[in-house]
Amino acid sequence: MPRTSRTRYAIAIGSNRCGRHGPPSREVAAAIAALNHVVAVSPIIASAPVGPSTRRFANAAVLIDTPHDPPALLARLKRLERRFGRRSGRRWGARVIDLDIILWSGGIWASRDLMVPHPAYRTRRFVLAPLARITPGWRDPLGGRSIRQLLHMVDHPRPHA
Repeated sequence: MPRTSRTRYAIAIGSNRCGRHGPPSREVAAAIAALNHVVAVSPIIASAPVGPSTRRFANAAVLIDTPHDPPALLARLKRLERRFGRRSGRRWGARVIDLDIILWSGGIWASRDLMVPHPAYRTRRFVLAPLARITPGWRDPLGGRSIRQLLHMVDHPRPHA
């Protein structure tokens, strides 16, 4: 249900398959252009695949301000993914577009269908690096670390004692 005030979200965008807009980097750019209320856009970066996929990804992050609560925004993002030709399928498989809610200014959201912050974002350089370009100081509501600090931890892991 739409809210009366605006809420800020960090959205991760990825593609590793050509679609109607062209190669993955163009799919990411087209998805960014299709989003409403964008206030900041990271550069598009290339990254190695996660899981069984062998195709490299194009990744970016955006900040948006919208009156929608997390479930309403998720529904809008899923509709956009379908419009781009995304089909349900194997986890971590090739995809034309992937849009994930990473953070929201409301802190924590937990439901059967959605967890915010995104459960795995703290260990994913392909999410943290673009986010650090547009919102390095945003703090994780669970651990209190900034995006910049989380990226540093991924780039410089401590050896286990």
